[in-house]
Amino acid sequence: MRTGLGHLLLRVANVNPRSVTTHSDRVLYRSIGVFIILYFGYATAGGAAFIDASTGYAHPWYQWVVGPLVAIGVVAYDRTVVGRVAVNYERLDSADPRHLLRPPTPGLYLGRVGLALLFAVVVTEPLMLARYRGEIDARLAEVHSGQISALDANGPAAGFTTALAALREDTAREDAEVRALTGRAEVKRDDARLLYRQALADSAGRGVTRSPGCPPGGYCHHLVQRSRRLDDQAAALDRQAAALQRDQSAARVARAAEQSRLTELIRSEHAANTAVVRGDSGFGARTAAMWHLITADFWGIGVFYFGIALLLVALDCAAIALKFVSRGNAYERAEARAARLREHEASLIHEREVHDARTYGDATAKVIADGIEAASHDDQLVRAATEHARAVLHTAVVVDPATMETPVRRPRISA
Repeated sequence: MRTGLGHLLLRVANVNPRSVTTHSDRVLYRSIGVFIILYFGYATAGGAAFIDASTGYAHPWYQWVVGPLVAIGVVAYDRTVVGRVAVNYERLDSADPRHLLRPPTPGLYLGRVGLALLFAVVVTEPLMLARYRGEIDARLAEVHSGQISALDANGPAAGFTTALAALREDTAREDAEVRALTGRAEVKRDDARLLYRQALADSAGRGVTRSPGCPPGGYCHHLVQRSRRLDDQAAALDRQAAALQRDQSAARVARAAEQSRLTELIRSEHAANTAVVRGDSGFGARTAAMWHLITADFWGIGVFYFGIALLLVALDCAAIALKFVSRGNAYERAEARAARLREHEASLIHEREVHDARTYGDATAKVIADGIEAASHDDQLVRAATEHARAVLHTAVVVDPATMETPVRRPRISA
């Protein structure tokens, strides 16, 4: 028996190495074995990627347990289809090569194509999502930002923000009232300082009057008095502002507490919205982001995406496609001849056994019939002998009365 890599590939393809007699068949089925091995690796990685994507890319350890199990299941299906030979068991006595194989079963191949499309979604898509993970994360960040803004603008946080803005407006209004008073006081102080400087200049002889000194009732004295009145008015405005602040203090404290509470509510609501939106990063959201990238940049991302996806689907269907296009090759005809020969021999043996059984049954029935007939004749002889014996016994035992009155004469015996 031959061994080696070629023999192993034939075993992987689930064909009988003894029936692979031509070079083309050896190349064909070894290629199918290579494709099955490649697909096993692809299905293992795809199944693990699907589990990883389903858990939010948490990289669970069991992804490398589920992946090989999925790959083994699909590879078993492929090996079943590849190793199957559709032998025609009708007209077993015919030597026509057209009678060796049955027509192909479309459902078998259509089922494999459907399985390939299913795996293209379940297995190929997670691999593609992992390939474009950076672009998808950027798109999801953009989408999530818009979603968070919409939730903050339309959810409970919007009401909290409106109430907080109203409180801030009240605070700003009160601050404006206090600033108005302090501003007026500052203006009066500035005017008082200006008047006082004018008074000093006038007293030095540099003012309007051009006369030194500041006698009572004079222009200089009048300026000083006006300056003092302005200072007094400024002080009164400061006291008014201070009184207003004291009156506002209780409301300001309550308003500050309410602002802190609303700010905390807004922060917690924003954190909750962010958590909800960030949680929407599963398989469906990433797939939607991927399709947005494809439609937005088809000739950049889309072509590459579909190219890789079609390549993986082609790898998925390669073994079955080679099996389908190579139908009726030398290997299948050899397997069909051997199977038809075994079936023909079994049919002939079965037919001979049925004939022998029928012959044995007929002979047994004849023997049983002859035995029954002989037994019936024996029974008649027994009954006849019984009747004869009964008659003899009756004759010997029963005596006629007439015979009893007439003595029996014994014959004389001459000396």
